[in-house]
Amino acid sequence: MTSPLRLPSPTLTLLLLALFTGTAANAQTIRPVSAALWQAVLASPRATPVGGAVKGDVTIVEYFDYNCPDCRAFDPKVRQLLASDPKVRIIRKDWPVFGDVSAYAAYCSYAAAREGKYQLAHDALIGSKQDLDKKEDVQNVMRAAGFDMKKIDADIAQHEKEYSAIIAANEHETESLGLKGTPGVVIDGKVVSGRIDYTRLTSLVAQARKQ
Repeated sequence: MTSPLRLPSPTLTLLLLALFTGTAANAQTIRPVSAALWQAVLASPRATPVGGAVKGDVTIVEYFDYNCPDCRAFDPKVRQLLASDPKVRIIRKDWPVFGDVSAYAAYCSYAAAREGKYQLAHDALIGSKQDLDKKEDVQNVMRAAGFDMKKIDADIAQHEKEYSAIIAANEHETESLGLKGTPGVVIDGKVVSGRIDYTRLTSLVAQARKQ
């Protein structure tokens, strides 16, 4: 399987990203992007369904990796927000910066989406208590969630070119948006940097509604 990125071992990658995100997380900034770029982000093809409101008044786009610790920490905050605010929608876009296994996890979620079970796969993968260092780790998580991996892998084999193109498009978007790491969060056309706790997340949504 070909991944958009080929990186060092998962352990080394985790250490490098931890050093990077630990420094970058302290800089909390909000940076607007052009209307044209924001519309392109919203219009680009996806393999996964929109979460929350289908036509929300505030849209959050998250670029994430299933192996990213900060992405795993951010996901419960998003779910809490969606449960408490019925007018917010989220568009999740895979950005597998941790390498091939993360790309495979993304492909598995895309195959699950074709079965109408994206959220089940996403929750299982993002909520994994172990690092997904090998394809077998991903497969074990998916099986535990009730998926038939023969069907999932068959779907990936059939649609891998399509799935790879989606991830490549996501990566191009992250470059255009100037994102530095995962999770990359854009709320109604504004790139949000730094750690986002639940209080800050709800505040950012409230600010978006005022504009």
